[in-house]
Amino acid sequence: MNISKSLLAAANLNPTKNSRQEYIFTLCENIERNELTLPLYQRDMSWTLQKCVELLNYQLLNKSPISAISINIINNTDPNYAVPQVSFIERELLPNTMRGQMSVVDGQQRLTTNFKAYCNHPDLKNVVLDLGKGEFVINPESFRRNQIPVGILFNKDDSVLIDYTNKHKALSSPEVVSSLLQIRSKIKTYQYTINFATDLSEDEQIDWFEVLNNAGSRVSIIQMRFSKLKAHGIDIYTQYTSIYRRKVLEHGYDYFTPQKTNVSYPIAALNPSYELLISGKHSNNFAPISSDTKESQLCNLTPEKLQECFRTTLNALDEALQFIEDNDLKKHNRSDYINYLLGYFVFHRDGITDETKSKLVKWYNNVNFTNKSNTARRKIYTDLLAL
Repeated sequence: MNISKSLLAAANLNPTKNSRQEYIFTLCENIERNELTLPLYQRDMSWTLQKCVELLNYQLLNKSPISAISINIINNTDPNYAVPQVSFIERELLPNTMRGQMSVVDGQQRLTTNFKAYCNHPDLKNVVLDLGKGEFVINPESFRRNQIPVGILFNKDDSVLIDYTNKHKALSSPEVVSSLLQIRSKIKTYQYTINFATDLSEDEQIDWFEVLNNAGSRVSIIQMRFSKLKAHGIDIYTQYTSIYRRKVLEHGYDYFTPQKTNVSYPIAALNPSYELLISGKHSNNFAPISSDTKESQLCNLTPEKLQECFRTTLNALDEALQFIEDNDLKKHNRSDYINYLLGYFVFHRDGITDETKSKLVKWYNNVNFTNKSNTARRKIYTDLLAL
């Protein structure tokens, strides 16, 4: 009977032996020194603030440990083999990959959350430990006397916590300081299990990630393609999708549920700008809806053309949001109203007359997207552009 040589080789390799435990603060130090990085294909930080709070509370309060982190050790630094690396948070492309570089395949969101607390990042400025409730909470208002910011409590510098308690009388009693130091010590010595692999190819890393995340939300291949544009100076998250989302949220909308819509809705909104750039006219299957997104075409644009699409779309988004405000229109918490208006302003950049404005207001007040097929939604958009 023939037995596969690759099967025998696999039987002789036990990757579970290559694991160890590491302190959270040590991992944060590694991130700070760019010794622990992210492969270029990884998307940006996608967790909501509430999700970050849930992690912090789990680490502080629960009896079971956090699941393991998966890291690829890069020894083969040949540019034709090693995946380019980016830093945490800023996602800056690192010019050189050093031998022994640790690259996070799975665990980015957990590590980023802890690192933001470690460096007192503004993203966590409203996350506080409430001593009365005994848990981390989100407080966008003035902090209460019994609350302390997570970026102070878990700061990389021990003196930051002491200085803060000295300046806040309610927190300066020996009993409170002792409790805070005990909590800080727990997190400083909290250990993550790290599973290591060595010199995985990009495909092998993606396979590993997919297996680890097959019960949750996956990073799509398209999102990975967008992430790779970083090598050409394009970070679609910081330069476009995050800006789109921030503008929408600042105007009181929040239709980014589930998580994948953080990317799909902004990408769909690029369709009008792409059409204007490529052909100057609208085609039927280019409506600004998630089912019509053109990721492959967008990824094939030159960096300059793609950035032009970003600018055109974001400018039109401003016009759409302002149009709704100026005309006191009802704020519908779904992307269609905003993305359709955005598309209209992309194709009508020379401004609109009072008569056209009245037609737009009437369209907005009467259009109904509920239970519409994609074909019907495309026709709604085509009819809108013809106003």
